[in-house]
Amino acid sequence: MRRRTRGCRTRGHGRVACWLRGWLILAWAILVWTILAGLLVGCSDVGQTTPAPTSTQDDEAVQTPTVPPPPRILETFRVGDQVYVRSLAVDPVGGALWVGTSLGVHEVDLATRELRGTLTRKEGLANEYVFAILVDSRGYKWFGTNGGGVSRYKDGQWRTFFPMHGLADYWVYALAEAEPGILWIGTWAGANRLDVEQAHFETYYDELVNEWVYGVDVDRHGRVWFATEGGVSMFDGQRWHAWTHEDGLGAPNEEGLPLSSNTGLGTRTRHDLSVLAQGRPTYNPNYVFCILVAQDDTVWAGTWGGGVSHFDGRRWRNLTRADGLAGNIVYSIAQDEAGVLWFGTNAGLSRYDGRSWHTYGQRDGLLDENIYAIAVAPAGEVWIGTRGEVARLGQAPSPSAERAAEGGSNQANPMPQ
Repeated sequence: MRRRTRGCRTRGHGRVACWLRGWLILAWAILVWTILAGLLVGCSDVGQTTPAPTSTQDDEAVQTPTVPPPPRILETFRVGDQVYVRSLAVDPVGGALWVGTSLGVHEVDLATRELRGTLTRKEGLANEYVFAILVDSRGYKWFGTNGGGVSRYKDGQWRTFFPMHGLADYWVYALAEAEPGILWIGTWAGANRLDVEQAHFETYYDELVNEWVYGVDVDRHGRVWFATEGGVSMFDGQRWHAWTHEDGLGAPNEEGLPLSSNTGLGTRTRHDLSVLAQGRPTYNPNYVFCILVAQDDTVWAGTWGGGVSHFDGRRWRNLTRADGLAGNIVYSIAQDEAGVLWFGTNAGLSRYDGRSWHTYGQRDGLLDENIYAIAVAPAGEVWIGTRGEVARLGQAPSPSAERAAEGGSNQANPMPQ
């Protein structure tokens, strides 16, 4: 019996027909496989984000989110050519900005930017030169003055505290609220913890790395941080800790600045706050003008000539002009709701978002580049104080508002002088 074989015949038209049939079968198999593969991929994509299809250039302009530009100077307000703005504080409940100057305190309406009033000795302020302002959780306004103690104000009622009441010194440069009813006060002769209800002062002098205190802030653990003329101190409720330039506070003097003649020893007769020597900035890295506990509970300290120092709980890292900071003498620090840091220096205002820097100076409309005070309003606007003026920074909400801002930044609105 002859075996029958399957396959193409070996000659003639039968062979061609066989090849055609094979190609048709292969094409059909590929088509079926493609359909099945598409179904499987479609099932696997359920519940996952699908990348957006490639769009045209016009579509990208509409769909791609853009990063807003840095805020700009929208308005400036003159306070007097020789008047210094040393402190700013926002009252979110009262909708007011409090401006501490060398000639008294102004209250400004945040919504209208109109002046509500001015407080001087005539109204009850102990001394017109105001270096620190605090609006506490109960709505009281506290004013730390230069030689007049600390004054408390609310609803037209005043109370002033002097050393006779337990205050460490007449010169008050820093205020912070640890919790409702508990304040910390930085003076030129140590720090006070004040129980407001009991009007009881506790004074700390020898515990500090230096008794001349310029800044106070409190972290989420209740630890109190102090900026002093001799470094940074911290009180955790039980023990005191301190850091100086030897511990990494303040950058090295890479620019070769003259050393400051201010020793920070607390000798009033030779105490000098001038940061210049023959017109040049000077260097004194242990001298800390300001301190801020950031949203992540790390600490920022502004030094005299050593830039700004950042403490992460283990070590200090310093940022200077070489990194993008406007100036190496840092008077003030603030942080806005977005986490952006603002530094007031001897050479302008710096904005730092953790990646990039933006600097504001006289070319942007500022009268003076020594930025002594910074405050952030609830709407995200940033207010700064310098010699002679207060400036407001923010985003222009519309082209018409931007045009108005251009006029406002060039024509300063006056405050009483």
